[in-house]
Amino acid sequence: MSLLHQDHPWIGREVEDTATGRRGTLRAITPDDGVRPRLMAWLQPPGGGREWTTDPDALDNPAPITPDTLPAP
Repeated sequence: MSLLHQDHPWIGREVEDTATGRRGTLRAITPDDGVRPRLMAWLQPPGGGREWTTDPDALDNPAPITPDTLPAP
């Protein structure tokens, strides 16, 4: 993947951020650029809006895959 993005089976699916209780679409898993590098999950609210970050370990309850939400090949 480019830009140091990590593969994750839930990319493009709506998931729960258990740290905040919010749901959003998982857009990317990338390294943080801080002093102690760690991975961060980027989520976008349903219907669009401002993305937020969370720890990838806080992701849970992915939406089921349906014919409309099949991952791109």
